[in-house]
Amino acid sequence: MKIFFDTEFTGLHKNTTLISIGMVAEDGRELYCELNDYDKSQVDNWIKENVISNLYNTNPINKKQLKKTIEGFLEPYDSVEIWSDCLSYDWVLFNDIFGHAFNIPKNVYYIPFDICTLMKIKGVDPDINREEYCGFAEEINQKHNALHDARVIKACYRKLVEDKQ
Repeated sequence: MKIFFDTEFTGLHKNTTLISIGMVAEDGRELYCELNDYDKSQVDNWIKENVISNLYNTNPINKKQLKKTIEGFLEPYDSVEIWSDCLSYDWVLFNDIFGHAFNIPKNVYYIPFDICTLMKIKGVDPDINREEYCGFAEEINQKHNALHDARVIKACYRKLVEDKQ
């Protein structure tokens, strides 16, 4: 089962902390969680305007609760491939939820996959607007909302594998 996921976090630096995570499975199941234990001192104006303002304001949970929630979401699947977009930070934060890369759920393949690389291989400029590329149409574009972005990643993946180039 492919799981398309995205995270929002407090900045592009090594001490960043997770704000939210969105996951969309091939079979249509979705998971969205917001965290209440991210480092608020790292939130700058860009994060406030582009990330915090796009949160759905669901019941925030802490990282320990998030671990159990993700394990429950992934548990029905025998084998899971994780797909993201520019996943350098996403994958580190995913592993951090479980305390260590060796502690991720056993059904999750330890090598993540990146649609940016798939785009490059398929001859698509990875620096394109994802929503425009895949024809993703939601009433409200909520770029930088983890669930929205995970849905877009899934749509891009589908277009990339269906296009015969």
